[in-house]
Amino acid sequence: MIKVVKIGGNVVDNPSLLREFVKDFAAMPGMKVLIHGGGVMASQMQKEMGMVPKMVEGRRVTDDEALKVVTMVYAGWCNKNIVALLQAEGCNAIGLTGADGNAIKARKRPPVHVESLGEEVDYGYVGDVTAESVNAKFIYSLLEKGIVPVFNAINHDGNGNLLNTNADTIASSVAIAMANYRYRTPREVCSRCEECTFCSDDGRLTHVTDLVYCFEKDGVLYDKDDDSSVIPEIDREKFAQLKAEGRVADGMIPKLTNSFKAIDSGVAKVIIKHARNLLGTTGTTLI
Repeated sequence: MIKVVKIGGNVVDNPSLLREFVKDFAAMPGMKVLIHGGGVMASQMQKEMGMVPKMVEGRRVTDDEALKVVTMVYAGWCNKNIVALLQAEGCNAIGLTGADGNAIKARKRPPVHVESLGEEVDYGYVGDVTAESVNAKFIYSLLEKGIVPVFNAINHDGNGNLLNTNADTIASSVAIAMANYRYRTPREVCSRCEECTFCSDDGRLTHVTDLVYCFEKDGVLYDKDDDSSVIPEIDREKFAQLKAEGRVADGMIPKLTNSFKAIDSGVAKVIIKHARNLLGTTGTTLI
């Protein structure tokens, strides 16, 4: 099994919560990939530098200067701090952007019409990622060696440009890519034949892959002001209803949208839960 876990910026920005999460993540058995945000810290840094963060439906508009800030925050302090904490827990991690090892390519997002604003929005240096743009072979080569990849939200377009990508989308795309990656099986554990060193394409196996979104709440809340109103399960019909009622908005919308896409594309299970409950059973399961 492979578990792809994403933690949000509010967790990364909370030292005690982050340490608690890292300890649980390090103790989690099996192959695993960590993706982290850092939007809270990036927005704070922008303000300290006299910039005004601009968000549209939970997604950051990234101009030239904002790209420099988010790269410094995400790929610098946030990423390396998490890697250092994991190493302290005996988890051999490596911090990566999508440019490292050509792990994840992104396509610069063209201006798009945003219905809630009734106008076209240019997100700037924002990249869109799909499972096809994830280098699953490279990621799997690290996992095979017992190395835990820790990705942030910075990717590249293959033409020398860095792009800022929604970390929820990265997590979903990585999970889909790993769920569909067909790895080779050594002959000694293969019962299909006695002649080849590795199985043919038809004999290659895939790993069951789960996607876990961890943030500062116990799950998706029916009432954002009531932490006990966790919705145990959400299907597409329920999702549409929650959006229509305004009970999910901003960053939760892309999180749920990416969750359903992952399920449709081969990911076995998607759960949204509190970072303190990584090893527990409570949360919101997408069905």
